[in-house]
Amino acid sequence: MILSVQGLKFRYPSRPVFENIDFSVMKGDCLAVLGTNGAGKSTLLKCLNRILQPQSGVVCILEEEVFKLKLTELAQRVGYVAQKHESPRNTVFDAVLLGRKPYIKWDVTDRDLEVTNQVLKLLELEEYSLRYLDELSGGELQKVVIARALAQEPDLLLFDEPTSNLDLKNQLEVINLIKKVVKRQGIAAIVTMHDLNLALRFADKFLLLKNGTVFAAGGIEVITPENIERVYSLPVTIEKYRDIPVVIPL
Repeated sequence: MILSVQGLKFRYPSRPVFENIDFSVMKGDCLAVLGTNGAGKSTLLKCLNRILQPQSGVVCILEEEVFKLKLTELAQRVGYVAQKHESPRNTVFDAVLLGRKPYIKWDVTDRDLEVTNQVLKLLELEEYSLRYLDELSGGELQKVVIARALAQEPDLLLFDEPTSNLDLKNQLEVINLIKKVVKRQGIAAIVTMHDLNLALRFADKFLLLKNGTVFAAGGIEVITPENIERVYSLPVTIEKYRDIPVVIPL
């Protein structure tokens, strides 16, 4: 088991967000976190990555509690891609090399350079390595941010709305890239998403949040018209096209 979450509770001073959150993630899992705006999807990721301190509950990465790990140890195990990220005047190579920061002590080593080059090759970014980030398209920049997270050699990847602000082609490229990396590297990914149809193409596990708790969790069997209507307050039907489930609002 890569990740175990038990009894997680978080509230801001002005309002509660969620409580009694329980789920786990295994090697090779692609988990989509679903729910309406304000359901706590982004907050959940930040609690898993120790950006926010939950009021109670236990989060374990490879059977070790997240809040007992040193920050460098956590960064070696968890890669996090936020919704928004800056595009400083760095080259693609340097941006990906920054993912090696948890391992660098005095200077960049041959191993750091090797991993950076391997990740660039894996994500087919080699030809972009000397281009600057502010010269990239949205889809290209998102791949670089994913590459930087992969350079950490994590066991778990966390993505907060990785396809937001991308066109349809780039959305599919990004989710297929994440799936490929998870299976090839033998790791796991947790992704917050709004697009149910994109989630159905991407994920093999689902976590539905409603009213501050887990409404449903599991495989494709939990994505039913009844569950979607109760979570999103919208009647839908689910049809299959070329064996791909498609959610259609009624």
